Amino acid sequence: MNTLRGQGILLPTGGMFIGYMASDAEWRRIAPFYEHLFRGFLMLSLLEMGMTAAWQIRAFAKVGRFMTSFAIVAPICFSLAGLMAGFLVGLSQGGAFVFAAICASAFYIDAPAACRAALPEVSPGIYLTACLDITSPFNLVVNMPLLYAASGWLYG
Repeated sequence: MNTLRGQGILLPTGGMFIGYMASDAEWRRIAPFYEHLFRGFLMLSLLEMGMTAAWQIRAFAKVGRFMTSFAIVAPICFSLAGLMAGFLVGLSQGGAFVFAAICASAFYIDAPAACRAALPEVSPGIYLTACLDITSPFNLVVNMPLLYAASGWLYG
C-alpha cells in the first residue's frame, strides 16, 4: 500500500490528471517547463541512478543469476500480455505494439522509484542494475524486434 501512496505513483498520476483537465491555452502556458526542462531533469535522474547502481554493484552479484533471469523473462511476459490485451480490446496493431512496449518497459520506468519508496532497505544496486543494465538494453535490442514480429503474426 505504501507504493500506491508514494511519489513514484502519486506524482505521475497527478500529472496525468492535470494534463487531462488542462485546456489548450493552459497547456501552452506551462509547456515550456515540461517540454524543455524535462530532458535535463531526466538526464540528471538517469545519471544519479547510474551512479548509485555503480556504487552498489556488489549487492547485485549476490543475486545476479536470479535477477538477470527475472530482468529478461519478466519484460517478455509483460509485453506478450500487453500485446494480447491490446489485441483483445481492439487496438490497432501499432496501438497494441506500443501498449506492449510500455508493459515491457514498466519494469525500469517506475520500478526504481517504487522500490526506493516502498523498500528502502533493499540495495539500489540490485534493482537499478537489473533495470538499467539488463532490462533496458534487452528490450531495445531483442524484445522490441521480437514483439514487433509477434504483433505481425497476431494481426497477420
